[in-house]
Amino acid sequence: MAVKRITVPLTPDIISSLSTGDQVIISGRIVTARDQVHKHLASGGTSPVDLTGLIIYHCGPVMKKQGDTWQVTAAGPTTSMREEPYEADIIERFHPGAIMGKGGMGEKSLEAMRSAGCVYLHLVGGAAQFYAQRIVAVEEVHMLEFGQVEAMWVLEVRDLPALVTMDSHGKSLHKQIENNSFARLQQLLNSPHKG
Repeated sequence: MAVKRITVPLTPDIISSLSTGDQVIISGRIVTARDQVHKHLASGGTSPVDLTGLIIYHCGPVMKKQGDTWQVTAAGPTTSMREEPYEADIIERFHPGAIMGKGGMGEKSLEAMRSAGCVYLHLVGGAAQFYAQRIVAVEEVHMLEFGQVEAMWVLEVRDLPALVTMDSHGKSLHKQIENNSFARLQQLLNSPHKG
């Protein structure tokens, strides 16, 4: 399968063209958001950044300040299901182009992605330094009152690889794998023992 290069902000045409299983290489603007930012936005708070078409990255980056400049030293993905209680509302209100993290999300978020036009991009855990190397600039930081890890960081990335595992057409690779695994387990449990 060919690798697709995408540039953020994502347009509706690009979002619609992405399907589960697509490998993508991302360049452009992403915004980090974890529990505190999600709670703030989902409870009616405003975003200091226009999130339309941007990628919301479930990540608590490790940052180092040198003079007036911030540098990312590690930027691994957070487990996305932590944000399931908030994500659908955020997708419907702020219209990001993609949500990015690890492990996928639930049915409510999948339905919001389908109705609002958004995809989920999966990253593997354990590669925090690798991802940090793909961040070429720290553009802004907001909500530092939540702490460095929970703040909203606006980052520019170049050539960041990811996998589309939930698309804007209602498909979820996570659900498919779960269903296939359950069916295989049932087969094994129902097969006669041979000894």
